[in-house]
Amino acid sequence: MPATDNKPERQDGAPAAAAPEAPESPREAFSVTPPAVTPPVHAAASYGLPAVKREELSGHLIVIEGTDGSGRSTQIALLTEWLESQGFAVQTMGLRRSLLIAKDIDSLLAQNTVTRFTLALMYATDFYDQLENRIIPALRSGMVVLADRYLYTLIARAVVRGIDREYVHGIYDLALRPDITFFLNVRPEIAFVREFRKSPAISYWEAGRDMALSNDLYESFIKYQTMIRKEFVALAKRHNFVTFNGEGTIRAVNADFRKRIAAYLGIRSTRYQPSHALSHLWQ
Repeated sequence: MPATDNKPERQDGAPAAAAPEAPESPREAFSVTPPAVTPPVHAAASYGLPAVKREELSGHLIVIEGTDGSGRSTQIALLTEWLESQGFAVQTMGLRRSLLIAKDIDSLLAQNTVTRFTLALMYATDFYDQLENRIIPALRSGMVVLADRYLYTLIARAVVRGIDREYVHGIYDLALRPDITFFLNVRPEIAFVREFRKSPAISYWEAGRDMALSNDLYESFIKYQTMIRKEFVALAKRHNFVTFNGEGTIRAVNADFRKRIAAYLGIRSTRYQPSHALSHLWQ
């Protein structure tokens, strides 16, 4: 059974309109509905997470999802600094950061030798190790956890590689559901430009080269990221993501994030100016 059958995910944002696959203009592709301001209610107990009681989790789990090149990591860095300036203790998490298995995943990815099924299970191990040793302790301590990707990326990647959808959802049946999940919706063509701007060497995996979609790097990237984006749109409907147009400037997108998060956490002021260390991100 999938992780979410008959268990609607608690979210603080109203369902956002899904972006069409081929919009006539960027404006038509995105719709944002502000989340309601409600106390955190984590779904740990209803999902059977071992040794976790809902009332123990006084912190907040906020997730930012999106394809490669959508700007997630930049926004996480800026939001972390902003939240800390507002007096919140912040813990971050992302993929391949588990002390248990992250280095092994990196090694296999570098060699391009791992099978899709093994890779999916290794990512699941990485996720659950972080959930147990980073996320849950932080939430028990009342911290804000900002996740640069979460289980939804892992589901999308596995499904587009042909792993049974029901099986993949079942892997994450015990996983803690976020308080808010944001989806940065960016067209693959825009994402490619951003990724190429960061590095002229596009990742083998970000381009989906393991799936033999095309011999052309650009075409392979576009096809793969289009597939991932389609899965995100479906997940956004199913799990009530708050969808943002991620194609705006970093400054404008960050302002949207601060407005929504401030409403949720009860922060009165959304004013923010990055420190010198992060000023290079402010565009």
